[in-house]
Amino acid sequence: MKKSSQKYKFAAVAVDVVVFSIDNGELKVLLIEMKKKPYMGFWAVPGGLIKSDESLEQAAKRQLSAKAGLKNVYLEQLYTFGEVNRDPFGRVVSTAYFALIPSTGIKPKTSREYGDIRWFGVKNLPRLAYDHKNVISYALERLGAKIGYTNIVYGLLPREFTLSDLQKVYEIILSKKLDKRNFRKKVLSINLVKPASAKRGGAHRPARLYKFVKNRYHVVEIL
Repeated sequence: MKKSSQKYKFAAVAVDVVVFSIDNGELKVLLIEMKKKPYMGFWAVPGGLIKSDESLEQAAKRQLSAKAGLKNVYLEQLYTFGEVNRDPFGRVVSTAYFALIPSTGIKPKTSREYGDIRWFGVKNLPRLAYDHKNVISYALERLGAKIGYTNIVYGLLPREFTLSDLQKVYEIILSKKLDKRNFRKKVLSINLVKPASAKRGGAHRPARLYKFVKNRYHVVEIL
Protein backbone atom coordinates (compact mmCIF):
# COMPACT_ATOMS: atom_id res chain seq x y z
CA MET A 1 0.00 0.00 0.00
CA LYS A 2 2.87 2.37 0.81
CA LYS A 3 4.46 1.94 -2.63
CA SER A 4 1.11 2.54 -4.27
CA SER A 5 0.57 5.77 -2.30
CA GLN A 6 3.98 7.11 -3.28
CA LYS A 7 3.04 6.92 -6.95
CA TYR A 8 0.37 9.58 -6.42
CA LYS A 9 1.99 11.72 -3.73
CA PHE A 10 3.38 14.50 -5.88
CA ALA A 11 0.65 14.88 -8.50
CA ALA A 12 -0.67 18.46 -8.72
CA VAL A 13 -3.59 20.06 -10.55
CA ALA A 14 -3.31 23.34 -12.43
CA VAL A 15 -5.28 25.51 -14.84
CA ASP A 16 -4.09 27.38 -17.93
CA VAL A 17 -6.14 29.99 -19.77
CA VAL A 18 -5.75 30.92 -23.44
CA VAL A 19 -7.09 34.47 -23.81
CA PHE A 20 -8.08 35.55 -27.33
CA SER A 21 -8.92 39.00 -28.63
CA ILE A 22 -8.95 40.78 -31.98
CA ASP A 23 -6.89 43.91 -32.55
CA ASN A 24 -5.99 45.72 -35.77
CA GLY A 25 -7.58 43.00 -37.85
CA GLU A 26 -5.63 40.18 -36.22
CA LEU A 27 -6.49 37.40 -33.78
CA LYS A 28 -4.19 37.69 -30.78
CA VAL A 29 -3.39 35.71 -27.64
CA LEU A 30 -2.31 37.05 -24.26
CA LEU A 31 1.05 35.78 -22.99
CA ILE A 32 3.17 36.33 -19.88
CA GLU A 33 6.96 36.40 -19.90
CA MET A 34 8.66 33.82 -17.68
CA LYS A 35 11.48 34.88 -15.34
CA LYS A 36 12.55 31.54 -13.87
CA LYS A 37 14.78 28.83 -15.32
CA PRO A 38 14.50 26.64 -17.31
CA TYR A 39 11.98 28.87 -19.13
CA MET A 40 13.52 32.28 -18.50
CA GLY A 41 12.71 34.47 -21.51
CA PHE A 42 9.99 32.12 -22.74
CA TRP A 43 6.31 33.03 -22.73
CA ALA A 44 3.25 31.27 -21.30
CA VAL A 45 -0.50 31.64 -21.09
CA PRO A 46 -1.86 32.76 -17.69
CA GLY A 47 -2.20 29.86 -15.28
CA GLY A 48 -1.15 28.19 -12.07
CA LEU A 49 -1.98 25.58 -9.44
CA ILE A 50 -5.46 25.39 -7.99
CA LYS A 51 -6.13 25.94 -4.30
CA SER A 52 -7.60 23.19 -2.14
CA ASP A 53 -10.83 25.11 -1.61
CA GLU A 54 -11.65 26.19 -5.17
CA SER A 55 -13.05 24.60 -8.30
CA LEU A 56 -11.23 24.51 -11.63
CA GLU A 57 -13.33 27.38 -12.97
CA GLN A 58 -12.76 29.45 -9.84
CA ALA A 59 -9.02 28.88 -10.21
CA ALA A 60 -9.12 29.95 -13.86
CA LYS A 61 -10.98 33.14 -12.98
CA ARG A 62 -8.53 33.87 -10.15
CA GLN A 63 -5.56 33.47 -12.47
CA LEU A 64 -7.10 35.81 -15.04
CA SER A 65 -7.83 38.43 -12.42
CA ALA A 66 -4.48 38.21 -10.63
CA LYS A 67 -2.18 37.98 -13.64
CA ALA A 68 -4.06 39.89 -16.33
CA GLY A 69 -6.62 42.03 -14.52
CA LEU A 70 -9.46 40.35 -16.42
CA LYS A 71 -12.92 39.73 -14.98
CA ASN A 72 -16.34 38.83 -16.34
CA VAL A 73 -15.11 37.40 -19.65
CA TYR A 74 -16.36 34.51 -21.75
CA LEU A 75 -14.68 31.40 -20.32
CA GLU A 76 -14.96 27.80 -21.50
CA GLN A 77 -13.21 24.61 -20.42
CA LEU A 78 -11.06 23.30 -23.24
CA TYR A 79 -9.12 20.11 -22.52
CA THR A 80 -6.97 18.40 -19.89
CA PHE A 81 -3.27 18.08 -20.65
CA GLY A 82 -1.52 15.36 -18.68
CA GLU A 83 1.72 14.28 -20.33
CA VAL A 84 4.06 12.98 -17.63
CA ASN A 85 6.94 15.35 -18.40
CA ARG A 86 4.96 18.45 -19.40
CA ASP A 87 6.21 20.42 -16.38
CA PRO A 88 9.91 20.29 -15.36
CA PHE A 89 9.04 21.30 -11.79
CA GLY A 90 6.98 18.20 -11.01
CA ARG A 91 4.03 16.03 -11.99
CA VAL A 92 1.31 18.50 -12.98
CA VAL A 93 -1.95 17.86 -14.78
CA SER A 94 -3.47 21.01 -16.26
CA THR A 95 -7.04 21.69 -17.31
CA ALA A 96 -7.00 24.38 -19.98
CA TYR A 97 -9.66 27.00 -20.65
CA PHE A 98 -10.04 29.59 -23.33
CA ALA A 99 -11.36 33.10 -22.78
CA LEU A 100 -12.60 35.81 -25.16
CA ILE A 101 -12.45 39.56 -24.61
CA PRO A 102 -13.67 42.35 -26.92
CA SER A 103 -10.52 44.48 -26.95
CA THR A 104 -6.84 44.29 -26.11
CA GLY A 105 -6.85 47.45 -24.03
CA ILE A 106 -5.87 45.98 -20.66
CA LYS A 107 -3.25 47.32 -18.31
CA PRO A 108 -0.14 45.10 -18.14
CA LYS A 109 0.78 43.63 -14.78
CA THR A 110 4.22 42.53 -13.65
CA SER A 111 5.55 40.78 -10.58
CA ARG A 112 8.76 39.28 -9.22
CA GLU A 113 7.71 35.89 -10.52
CA TYR A 114 6.58 37.01 -13.97
CA GLY A 115 7.78 39.64 -16.40
CA ASP A 116 5.98 41.47 -19.17
CA ILE A 117 2.44 40.68 -20.28
CA ARG A 118 1.77 41.17 -23.96
CA TRP A 119 -0.48 40.37 -26.91
CA PHE A 120 0.93 38.30 -29.77
CA GLY A 121 -0.61 37.48 -33.12
CA VAL A 122 -1.48 33.78 -33.22
CA LYS A 123 0.55 33.45 -36.42
CA ASN A 124 3.63 35.06 -34.87
CA LEU A 125 4.12 33.46 -31.46
CA PRO A 126 7.34 33.69 -29.42
CA ARG A 127 9.09 30.76 -27.70
CA LEU A 128 6.50 29.10 -25.49
CA ALA A 129 7.03 27.39 -22.14
CA TYR A 130 5.72 23.96 -21.13
CA ASP A 131 3.31 22.49 -23.68
CA HIS A 132 1.59 25.81 -24.30
CA LYS A 133 2.12 25.63 -28.05
CA ASN A 134 -0.16 22.60 -28.07
CA VAL A 135 -2.60 24.27 -25.68
CA ILE A 136 -2.92 27.33 -27.93
CA SER A 137 -3.26 25.17 -31.05
CA TYR A 138 -6.05 23.19 -29.41
CA ALA A 139 -7.80 26.42 -28.39
CA LEU A 140 -7.57 27.78 -31.93
CA GLU A 141 -9.17 24.63 -33.31
CA ARG A 142 -11.98 24.81 -30.77
CA LEU A 143 -12.64 28.49 -31.47
CA GLY A 144 -12.69 27.94 -35.22
CA ALA A 145 -15.18 25.10 -34.84
CA LYS A 146 -17.50 26.71 -32.31
CA ILE A 147 -18.10 29.95 -34.21
CA GLY A 148 -19.87 27.84 -36.81
CA TYR A 149 -22.60 26.59 -34.49
CA THR A 150 -22.68 28.94 -31.49
CA ASN A 151 -22.82 32.67 -30.81
CA ILE A 152 -19.54 32.86 -28.86
CA VAL A 153 -18.23 35.67 -31.06
CA TYR A 154 -20.17 37.96 -28.72
CA GLY A 155 -17.17 37.63 -26.42
CA LEU A 156 -14.94 39.27 -29.03
CA LEU A 157 -17.12 42.25 -29.92
CA PRO A 158 -18.20 45.41 -28.07
CA ARG A 159 -21.79 45.82 -26.98
CA GLU A 160 -22.73 47.51 -30.27
CA PHE A 161 -21.14 46.89 -33.66
CA THR A 162 -21.79 46.98 -37.39
CA LEU A 163 -22.50 43.93 -39.50
CA SER A 164 -19.17 44.59 -41.20
CA ASP A 165 -17.47 44.36 -37.79
CA LEU A 166 -19.19 41.05 -37.15
CA GLN A 167 -18.28 39.62 -40.54
CA LYS A 168 -14.67 40.69 -40.08
CA VAL A 169 -14.40 38.69 -36.85
CA TYR A 170 -15.55 35.54 -38.64
CA GLU A 171 -13.17 36.15 -41.53
CA ILE A 172 -10.20 36.69 -39.21
CA ILE A 173 -10.83 33.50 -37.24
CA LEU A 174 -11.61 31.38 -40.30
CA SER A 175 -8.83 32.96 -42.41
CA LYS A 176 -11.11 33.33 -45.40
CA LYS A 177 -13.44 35.84 -47.04
CA LEU A 178 -17.20 35.50 -46.69
CA ASP A 179 -19.82 36.73 -49.14
CA LYS A 180 -21.22 39.94 -47.68
CA ARG A 181 -24.80 39.49 -48.91
CA ASN A 182 -25.11 35.86 -47.85
CA PHE A 183 -23.50 36.50 -44.47
CA ARG A 184 -25.86 39.34 -43.59
CA LYS A 185 -28.89 37.41 -44.78
CA LYS A 186 -27.89 34.45 -42.60
CA VAL A 187 -27.14 36.28 -39.33
CA LEU A 188 -30.36 38.29 -39.57
CA SER A 189 -32.51 35.26 -40.44
CA ILE A 190 -31.39 33.21 -37.42
CA ASN A 191 -32.07 35.99 -34.91
CA LEU A 192 -28.41 36.25 -33.91
CA VAL A 193 -28.35 40.06 -33.78
CA LYS A 194 -30.86 42.90 -33.65
CA PRO A 195 -30.65 46.61 -34.49
CA ALA A 196 -29.38 48.93 -31.76
CA SER A 197 -30.84 52.39 -31.29
CA ALA A 198 -27.67 54.24 -32.30
CA LYS A 199 -25.78 54.59 -35.56
CA ARG A 200 -22.07 55.01 -36.19
CA GLY A 201 -21.27 58.33 -37.82
CA GLY A 202 -18.85 58.79 -40.69
CA ALA A 203 -18.01 60.80 -43.76
CA HIS A 204 -20.84 59.15 -45.66
CA ARG A 205 -24.12 57.57 -44.60
CA PRO A 206 -24.10 56.55 -40.89
CA ALA A 207 -23.73 52.80 -40.38
CA ARG A 208 -26.46 50.89 -38.59
CA LEU A 209 -25.30 49.41 -35.29
CA TYR A 210 -26.40 46.02 -34.00
CA LYS A 211 -26.19 44.06 -30.78
CA PHE A 212 -26.50 40.39 -29.94
CA VAL A 213 -29.93 39.05 -29.10
CA LYS A 214 -28.32 36.91 -26.41
CA ASN A 215 -25.13 37.87 -24.56
CA ARG A 216 -24.64 34.36 -23.25
CA TYR A 217 -23.71 31.03 -24.78
CA HIS A 218 -26.26 29.87 -27.30
CA VAL A 219 -26.23 27.08 -29.89
CA VAL A 220 -27.22 28.33 -33.33
CA GLU A 221 -26.17 27.20 -36.80
CA ILE A 222 -24.35 30.11 -38.44
CA LEU A 223 -21.97 28.67 -41.03
